[in-house]
Amino acid sequence: MLRLIGMIVFSIIGVAVGSFLGQAAAENNSVVSTFTVEQYAFTVGLVGALIGLILTPYITSRPMRSLRALLARISPQALFSAIAGLIVGLVIAVLLSFPLSRLPGLFGDLLPFAAVLIFGYIGVWLFVMRQNDLFAVASQLSGSRAAASGAPGAETPSGANWADSRTILLDTSVIIDGRIADIARTGFLPGALLIPRFVLNELQYIADSPDSLRRQRGRRGMEVLAQLQREPTIPVRMSDIDVEGVREVDDKLVILARQLKCPVLTNDYNLNRIAELQGVTVLNVNELANAVKSVLLPGEMLSVRVIQEGKEYAQGVGYMDDGTMVVIENGREFMDKEIGVVVTKVLQTAAGRMIFARPEDQRSSER
Repeated sequence: MLRLIGMIVFSIIGVAVGSFLGQAAAENNSVVSTFTVEQYAFTVGLVGALIGLILTPYITSRPMRSLRALLARISPQALFSAIAGLIVGLVIAVLLSFPLSRLPGLFGDLLPFAAVLIFGYIGVWLFVMRQNDLFAVASQLSGSRAAASGAPGAETPSGANWADSRTILLDTSVIIDGRIADIARTGFLPGALLIPRFVLNELQYIADSPDSLRRQRGRRGMEVLAQLQREPTIPVRMSDIDVEGVREVDDKLVILARQLKCPVLTNDYNLNRIAELQGVTVLNVNELANAVKSVLLPGEMLSVRVIQEGKEYAQGVGYMDDGTMVVIENGREFMDKEIGVVVTKVLQTAAGRMIFARPEDQRSSER
């Protein structure tokens, strides 16, 4: 439709230009012209129609599409701050326009217009730069008003009201992992869980995979999402927000987290590193699991069941309740038995914490 409108407009302009050129050529006796005025108008009008068909998208739809993509990449908080800053800047410029217009000569004509441009730009720049501080002050003021009015739950920032004050992006890997449901029930996640549409699409793609293992993992992720939505104390939001121009899900998550200024919850090591390099806060479930494991020191005693042989000679391997591996010296003879062991060394690796121990009765015999 825009191309047709552009073709008509440019053809009308071409007809007008062709008529002017034809009349000019007819009035100029020194120029021998073989075309009439109508032929000039028809020829230049066709050229204008062709130019309109070609150039109209570059001056109408493509700039609008680029503007729409730009506005889609801007976070709602930054967009609202820019609009508010523009309004404040224009109000200040309007207040100053009357005294500036009273100045003599050219200053009175140009300075009011310059004030609109300068204060409008300063307002947008200032409000966007301090958007986090402004929203924090606004939330504090709204919370103090609610507390003064005696609203229930306003005095203590707890429950769903406080949780909604922060958004946490979920990665596909952490949904498939399944531990997010148990972590969210404990209340340690201070915010609403946001799941973009492209994460759901990736999860659905995994659930429909021809590989049986990937298909089971995808279906488990769907079940975990259903559990999270059924919990009344866990705010879960599905959003159609997307990042244009990017195909990889990890890149979309990082860009979206930077736009929304929110952390990403994941257990993907590569996504963790990429997000940290770009200044995005990452909440890693594996790091949380390692952090909450029990701390043991050399010389402490614990009870563990030997379930398999170790790599070295006569070693036995068992596991604590939190999944920490315990390598027991001379523990192979206690296979499928629960024994008391004494910790000899604690080793922290990239895969987690590993404990080395020896049987308790062996220490007693050495004494």
